[in-house]
Amino acid sequence: MTHAAVEVWWAKIGDVRWQLVAELDAAERGRLTAYARQEDKDRFLLGCAVARRVLGNHLMIPPAEVRLDRTCEDCGRPHGKVRVEGMELSVSHSGDLIAVAFHPSTPVGVDVEKVDPGIDADSLATVSLAEVEAMELAKYEPADRARAFTTYWTRKEAIVKATGDGMRADLRRVVVSPPDQPAALLEWSGYDGRVQLVDLEAGSDYAAALAILTAGPVTVHSIDAAPLLSGQPSN
Repeated sequence: MTHAAVEVWWAKIGDVRWQLVAELDAAERGRLTAYARQEDKDRFLLGCAVARRVLGNHLMIPPAEVRLDRTCEDCGRPHGKVRVEGMELSVSHSGDLIAVAFHPSTPVGVDVEKVDPGIDADSLATVSLAEVEAMELAKYEPADRARAFTTYWTRKEAIVKATGDGMRADLRRVVVSPPDQPAALLEWSGYDGRVQLVDLEAGSDYAAALAILTAGPVTVHSIDAAPLLSGQPSN
């Protein structure tokens, strides 16, 4: 059985350098300009820069020459799942964190979310959790419910990112294990593919998960992207 080794590169808002804009393509610069808030600009720039620098090293070309395809399969606009020849990858960002997951051949999905203690977890559960999950969530004390819900959310989002379903998926049909149990896909009516799901360590203020479309064991290598971003690219 094939053993899957996934690299997850982590960046923080503080790693941003505006010289990295020179490595973006025209579509990415357009999206960057469209963001109103500076923190959204920073997160998007860092996600692009990490992807381009890691792929540039892998393909032995300058980051600016990496051809990233974000074409949405529904509308054709450049905001879909990131694709590149010779590598599977997934990008997520929330709060101060940016995560980019890579595997040479098997689709991956990564999701990181900052836990917001003020969210109405019960209301959100009605549109994103299965009945069995909502019942499990209700067992948590109110103070712990936001984290529990966010754990559910990141696990589901990682899965639908890996499969490419994304926002088209009805998350109420994607049933995952309870937050106090190891991450796993329990049921998804109509989907019969293979999924391995693991929680990622992202600090006490965050929940994060990784999905990879394989039945075999998975090893995750978490890598700090700060050194990669701080200097000139090696190509």
